[in-house]
Amino acid sequence: MTDLIPDTVENAAATPEKDQPFHLLGLKPDEYQRIRDILGRRPTSGELAMYSVMWSEHCSYKSSKVHLRQFGHKVTEAMTKNLMVGMGENAGVVDIGEGWAVTFKIESHNHPSYIEPFQGAATGVGGIVRDIISMGARPVAVMDALRFGAIDHPDTNRVVNGVVSGISFYGNCLGLPNIGGETWFDPVYQANPLVNALAVGALRHEDLHLANAKGVGNLVVLFGARTGGDGIGGASILASDTFAEGGPTKRPAVQVGDPFAEKVLIECCLGLFAGDCVEGIQDLGAAGISCATSELAANGDGGMHVTLDNVLLRDPTLTAEEILMSESQERMMAIVRPDKLDAFLAVTTKWDVEASVLGEVTDSGRLVIEWKGQTIVDVDPRTVAIDGPVYNRPMEYPAWLDALQADSPTTLARATDGDELKKQFLAILGSPNEADTDWITNQYDYYVGGNTALHTPDGAGMIRIDEVSGLGVALSTDANGRYCQLDPYVGAQLALVESYRNVASSGATPLAVSDCLNFGSPENPEVMWQFARAVEGLADGCLELGIPVTGGNVSFYNQTGDVPIHPTPVVAVMGSIDNVARRLPSGWQDEGENLYLLGVTADELGGSAWAGAVHDHLGGIPPHVDFTAEKDLAGLLGAAAHEGIVTCAVDLGTGGFLRAVADGVLRFGVGARVWIDEIVARDGVDATAALFSETQARALVSVAREDDVKFRGLCDGRNVPVLRVGVTDKRSGELEVQGQFSIAIDQLRSVHRATLPAHFGAVVGA
Repeated sequence: MTDLIPDTVENAAATPEKDQPFHLLGLKPDEYQRIRDILGRRPTSGELAMYSVMWSEHCSYKSSKVHLRQFGHKVTEAMTKNLMVGMGENAGVVDIGEGWAVTFKIESHNHPSYIEPFQGAATGVGGIVRDIISMGARPVAVMDALRFGAIDHPDTNRVVNGVVSGISFYGNCLGLPNIGGETWFDPVYQANPLVNALAVGALRHEDLHLANAKGVGNLVVLFGARTGGDGIGGASILASDTFAEGGPTKRPAVQVGDPFAEKVLIECCLGLFAGDCVEGIQDLGAAGISCATSELAANGDGGMHVTLDNVLLRDPTLTAEEILMSESQERMMAIVRPDKLDAFLAVTTKWDVEASVLGEVTDSGRLVIEWKGQTIVDVDPRTVAIDGPVYNRPMEYPAWLDALQADSPTTLARATDGDELKKQFLAILGSPNEADTDWITNQYDYYVGGNTALHTPDGAGMIRIDEVSGLGVALSTDANGRYCQLDPYVGAQLALVESYRNVASSGATPLAVSDCLNFGSPENPEVMWQFARAVEGLADGCLELGIPVTGGNVSFYNQTGDVPIHPTPVVAVMGSIDNVARRLPSGWQDEGENLYLLGVTADELGGSAWAGAVHDHLGGIPPHVDFTAEKDLAGLLGAAAHEGIVTCAVDLGTGGFLRAVADGVLRFGVGARVWIDEIVARDGVDATAALFSETQARALVSVAREDDVKFRGLCDGRNVPVLRVGVTDKRSGELEVQGQFSIAIDQLRSVHRATLPAHFGAVVGA
């Protein structure tokens, strides 16, 4: 990329005509010219490397900023009352009471996970965990939201096995429980799998740390793993471009992770925080040293002087530009007062973590980087990290959308008897997107640490934060690309309310949102229209529900050639619960309890599991969203859990009512007898809709008979429609839909569990 002789600032000023390969670094001609205008000269090769990664789509959000601002504008004071840190930092921080705060965030590592599935997924986990560390928190759990290609495609096996192994390897080695997530299969993700990783951490209020370089004379210290050649150009090239035939190889841009080094780094950072050894801290992920130095300087006093020769290297042949761009993992950068340096180094030495002083904070307003005694970077850090390009990309309503929405599932054949309903139910239950994911989740450790209260297959994961009081948090992720393809505005809201409802169904109170917005190329006007509508829908939905977006990630260029993925905004919701002992599992355990359906059913099968699994159909419009009903339901579930009058809750989402019944039966192996005649009569739907409609704002709960009157009174008082639809039956060993069909639990479990092992083989060691 560069000559062995450093390209200095002096040399750049003297050689304005020199050709520079800006296009190979992902920069457009006008962006390159803008850099020249900012500097008043051509950039050095080091400056070019820095601008290229920091102005990339992945780092600068240049195509999404104009839309993401809605999250900051569409808020009320009530929404932010528990928010300690919002968007713009490494992760959002939410006050959950008793002096405790929680930080959580979800991010993508999509393209690397297609090229090198194991390392791509593993370093995705490592990267999001470091975001949590940088806020001053101890990581306590991880989750993942995965999208793969067709389950029977030859390449899907490679990607699935690599991704799942990478997640389990890194998370298990860190000692972090994986408490939930989701997995989908669809041909549209064949060459663009989505690997979205979430991490959550806990901290006391006084332990909060932010990423800035303040205090003239304070030292800039790089610590953790040594810098190597892995990950060079990852952010600018790999995550900001499409995969195309004949394109350059992407393999060198995939990072290599070492979870054992990160585990030590976690403990080292917590020791530094406890000893008050740092003024500011930043993880090194995308864009590496380029990002850490420019962001810390831009968010602090505005100046920094760094000597790049002091970076500890794994590969001594690296050029200055490669050192700046390297995305080697398990590294952090700290701002340290000179009088605290000895204490800082004592902690790093205790944990056998290497550290080197790179430079100091200045008040010059410039980021100056030297290499071999010469200045190779001299920039205003704000122009690198903050004031990059902002595009208002052209948008166009998709030409194909009207025809897709007009292709309603109302024209699809419906079952006319119980045998056909049973056949359709089993087709849904064994379909790739509804099948049991034990093959995946059993490779994860979800009990390590001893604080897991709920985990997959429960609708939300839950982790205890305070062992004394039982204070905890619940988290859920959700997205439905099928819904979003039909209507990105409503589809994003459906992801939000599904995740919100999952958290509420655990007995927790939803508090905050983090999102990972996965879309095709922003240079495609139809994709930008989808993106803008999804962001608008999510912002409007959060405003309606009264919970803020605390941060997240945008992943563009998820397409092969001209074919984008379905718009897939993954929405993570976090909620608090005062005592995890009051949690609600997603299944019943006792005999003779009454089953109640909360909410009203409509005939809503557009984009449904029934349409996809039974008829291979995608068309129509997705289910309606009723935010008032969602809030009423969430309030009821929280109150019922707190008063101990509900023993389990299963939210109704994909697959509808009967899928929720199956979840309740399979969770603990306790049967049920349900009836749908009253649903049909009250709501005016047929048997197919009663069983499979995906109408929102509904949940299935079990209630002990002695609590029936109290529970019904609670429903009436909170304006939530309630209908008794069944009883639990521990002795029958089956799920019976009265008057239609019955099926043994063993057969139910066999169908549900068989799909993934049949395609991916037995788990080694399981």
